[in-house]
Order: sequence, then structure tokens, then C-alpha cells
Amino acid sequence: MRGLGGLRNVVRQELVSRQLEEQIAGRFPVGQRLRVLDVGMGQGTQALRLARAGHTVTGLESDPAMVAAARAELAGEPEGIRERVRLIQGEGMDTGVHFKPGAFDVVLCHGVMYVRDRDALLAGLARMLAPGGLLSLLVRNGDALALRPGRAGDWGEALAAFDGSSYTNRLGLTVRADRLGDLTRMLEGIAAPLHAWYGVRVFTDAADDGAEPPTGAELDRLFAAEERAGRTDPYRSVAALLHLCGVRG
Repeated sequence: MRGLGGLRNVVRQELVSRQLEEQIAGRFPVGQRLRVLDVGMGQGTQALRLARAGHTVTGLESDPAMVAAARAELAGEPEGIRERVRLIQGEGMDTGVHFKPGAFDVVLCHGVMYVRDRDALLAGLARMLAPGGLLSLLVRNGDALALRPGRAGDWGEALAAFDGSSYTNRLGLTVRADRLGDLTRMLEGIAAPLHAWYGVRVFTDAADDGAEPPTGAELDRLFAAEERAGRTDPYRSVAALLHLCGVRG
């Protein structure tokens, strides 16, 4: 779990990775080397995991510090993995400049909460997919915005969150939140209708920023509980994050 930080990020990355692996296994032939685009890749956690699995990955990230971190992580990988990864510093809205339509089998955008013009970005990402390709999105769950302030006893913030479409994250940034029904309609409109969705961080979202993950069997049990909750109603509906998977028609 090198480089993943505290408990909340460890849970996020591990669950998204497992869910993405499940969707890839169910959609593509075993052993097929996929062309993957990771938009807003951050430190490159998912990009590197997919490259280790044998896929060719292009990572696009606007933050130079994150690109540098991803390059540093990549430098520690064997040559066979390094040659499968291409890292580009750039904006998500520029995919049409860098790539041709239909150039990828899988497109990731796991930072939708930081996107201003969501519909335009995601429509552009859908165009990057080959027919039958997979679009993987991670969003802040707008249907559960009141949970975090409510658990903290901030009743004014909780009441405002019921009708809200943004929130202030733990970095102090005001970012977007999206509702499942709205996203379902939007994905239909960009010809990548929703195929599956999961909750991410049902139980651990309220953990302190400095909380470290457990180890050994206790970590395995934590992952098992979060993974089951993330695919089980009604638990997944109140997860902090939603992982949506659309398929290009």
C-alpha cells in the first residue's frame, strides 16, 4: 500500500481497483491488453495497477506535483511496466487535442468532484472510447451529502446539504457533488449508459485525516465489509463516493 496515505484513501483506492477489475473481467476477454486513459490520474495509483496487470496506460494530469509523484512511483517499476505507461501533463478538457476518438478501451475519471464543466468533459471522454468500451467515474455522492455534517453534529450544514450540489472537502476546497439519477440520465445522453454502480467508503468516510489503516487480517475484514456494503442496498446509496461504470454503445 506504498504511497496511499491514510485509511480513507487506502479504502478508496482498494475498492475502486477491485470494482474496476470486476468490470473489466466481465466485459473483455481474459488476457486482452487494453488501451486505458486515466484522466486526472493524481499520483497514478490506478494507472500503475492497470499497467502491472498488463494494460497500456496513458495518464493525463494537470497538477505538475502529481505528475512528478506519478513519475517517481513509475521509476521504481520494472522496465516492462514502465514502457506500458505514458504520462502527460494536461487538462481533461484537452483529450480531443491529444487523442483520436475511439482510441481507448477503458477511460477513467476518478476526480469528477473537481470538474467544473462536468457534462462537456464526460461527453469528450465518452468519445475517446471504442465501441463497447468502459467509462469509469468516481463522484461525490450528492444524495448523501448531509451524512458527514450530521454525524459531526453540524445541524445547519446538514440541513443545507439536503438540497446542495457542492461541499467543502477536508482540503478546504469547495467541490461538486453529483446525484445518481442525474448522472444516469447524463450517461444515457452521451451514449455511454450506466452499466453498474458501487458505493465507496460507506463505513470509513468519517475517519480522522490522520487515521492509519489496520494491518493483516483486520485490514482484510475492513475491505470485506466495505466491499460488501458498496454493492448492497441500502448501504451503497449512502456511501461518501459513488463509482459509476458506463459502457459505450
